[in-house]
Amino acid sequence: MNTTHISVMPNEVLAGLRPQPGGRYIDATAGGGGHTALLLEHSAPTGQVLALDADPAALARVSQRLQEEVQARRLVLMQGNFVDLQALAERAGFPSVQGILADLGFSSDQLATGERGFAFSSDGPLDMRFDPTSQRTAADLVNTLSEEELADGFWRYGEERHARQIARRVIQARQRQPITRTRQLAELIAARAPGHPGGIHPATRTFQALRIMVNAELTHLEAMLPQALDLLAPGGRLAVISFHSLEDRIVKRFLQAEARGCICPPELPVCVCHHRPRVRIVTSHPLVATREEQQQNPRSRSAKLRVAERLAAEEIETKQEESEGNQHG
Repeated sequence: MNTTHISVMPNEVLAGLRPQPGGRYIDATAGGGGHTALLLEHSAPTGQVLALDADPAALARVSQRLQEEVQARRLVLMQGNFVDLQALAERAGFPSVQGILADLGFSSDQLATGERGFAFSSDGPLDMRFDPTSQRTAADLVNTLSEEELADGFWRYGEERHARQIARRVIQARQRQPITRTRQLAELIAARAPGHPGGIHPATRTFQALRIMVNAELTHLEAMLPQALDLLAPGGRLAVISFHSLEDRIVKRFLQAEARGCICPPELPVCVCHHRPRVRIVTSHPLVATREEQQQNPRSRSAKLRVAERLAAEEIETKQEESEGNQHG
């Protein structure tokens, strides 16, 4: 049950969230429990952390690693996807918190477990579910979606430039026999879209796309972000770590929209939209791992951290007046 996962940018996360003694925090993606442990340490002695994960195996590892904090009732573990963040938090008794972290990367523990089907470096069932009780696996998608649907998914979620050719080859192969193993799919892709020396494996982007599709990662992220803001107390902070441009783009646009006041067309003499800013963006540009961390933990190379702070009521009014004045003044 030991974890092999190394949490990325721990110092940057602490600086962004600023956990305080006695505060209440949510780790929306517990993973190996590294960030959870940091939040517990810096909110001691009376602070509490709610740690969520769709993967029961991840929660079992965190429970074992931090069993003293669980027994002391400083750590509450709950299985669930952060698409239901607000309902899960309220059920756990966390209706308002001082900080929320969402680390969007899947863990090294999942990657290293062949039967989970996330990796093509070892053979295993083509699964890729974060929550093993959910119904749809990667094999289901590969063997049932149309060529057009597969190509669209490989391009949209993996930005795979050979998407159409790979989709066509998948269709041809599954007509002979179902595609059910990771190595089977990886070899099929490599035969159609060979890689370059020193480059990523030719199946990397397709496997990413399938994982995102199986777990509805981007739609869940879009649904989670407004719930997170609703849970934050004034002055509370949201920190999100993304690992590819699709995730980062969603987070960036959401925070930018929530930091704005009036969004009426400039030609209108007065504001009619009544949109109110809810956050102050703390990181004008995403933070990335230091060179030293990237050398020690190669998976941190693609990580980007964005942080925003929930505004108090009086700050919202001030920013709204400034926005309306700039927009229509």
